[in-house]
Amino acid sequence: MKMSANKSKAERTVAKGGGEQMELDARKMRILQAIIDDYILTASPVGSRTIAKSTDIGLSSATIRNEMSDLEEMGFLEQPHTSAGRIPSDKAYRLYVDSIMRRSQLSRDELSFISEHYSKKLGEVDDIVKQTAFVLSSVTRYASMVLSPRLHTARLRYIHLVGLGEGKALLLIVTDSGLTRDSLIRIPYGMEQSELERISLMLNAKLSDCRLDDIMASRMDDIAGELGEHARFLNSIIKSLGESLEQKAKRVELSGAMNLLSLPEYSDVDRAKDILSVMEKGDALYEMLKGREDVEFTIKIGHENELSSMKDCSVVTATYKIGSEPIGTFGVIGPTRMNYPKVLAVMGHIGRTLSETLTNMLDEERK
Repeated sequence: MKMSANKSKAERTVAKGGGEQMELDARKMRILQAIIDDYILTASPVGSRTIAKSTDIGLSSATIRNEMSDLEEMGFLEQPHTSAGRIPSDKAYRLYVDSIMRRSQLSRDELSFISEHYSKKLGEVDDIVKQTAFVLSSVTRYASMVLSPRLHTARLRYIHLVGLGEGKALLLIVTDSGLTRDSLIRIPYGMEQSELERISLMLNAKLSDCRLDDIMASRMDDIAGELGEHARFLNSIIKSLGESLEQKAKRVELSGAMNLLSLPEYSDVDRAKDILSVMEKGDALYEMLKGREDVEFTIKIGHENELSSMKDCSVVTATYKIGSEPIGTFGVIGPTRMNYPKVLAVMGHIGRTLSETLTNMLDEERK
């Protein structure tokens, strides 16, 4: 499993105050894992007796308490003001994700649920994006977000112009991957549909199978010459195409935001308002989804997030593909005590299923 953080060794050396070094040995790692696993499930501060009784760790409560004291001094545990127990820090979750957590597998019911929703006939890519957001939030029980596929690297299948009267027309763009985009453009008053059909045919003859970003960069002079008196009309098409690429590339489908309100981390009204406010901002979600494409998962924990209102959240993102080419990103937002093993298992399976679905759709379109 490839992630954006470097893998850690089984033992770590951590600096104490004053520069003294302290060894994070295998025993401390086991205790830390038990604490994190328990806290993920219960959201309650964890004490030494809980670990001694509820696990097969084979250590006395006193020994565990001493080790927990060291872990707190090293910055892996924190003590809430109202509890004698301890909770993991962002530093602990980072170590857990990078080195400690066990892989998880989906249940039969979860696999069946995912398969059932992707086996439905969904004719449009946008419908598949919405379905993915719904399935992801339903299985993880967190909030999910899916970034619409990028069109810049897609190839044009055809362009169609439909007159609407009063100097307006609908520009329909269809790519080789089945993605469709439409926008309203200005045309000369009195232009007949037959003329729009002629222009559509000419544009398709020149531009079909070209990458959309290549269309934006070249071929325009040649086409403008053939349009004759309607050459100025080409500017409307190019402007509309560029705006369509820019707007749709930043469109994010969000699902399951209300799932977070059932979690104790967001029981405070002001805190709930903060997180919901972030999710209402498309630009903020887009920035979260701008992950790396050379890793399987990107995980940002707590204070690793840029937004101050996301400092007690974790964001996990991954890419989806058509064939071998990444075309979009999807992710999950949850508390820092997120069930990381399950989230990664769900996202891995959904990412593969989504990519296969889109690739198969493209293959069908090309037949």
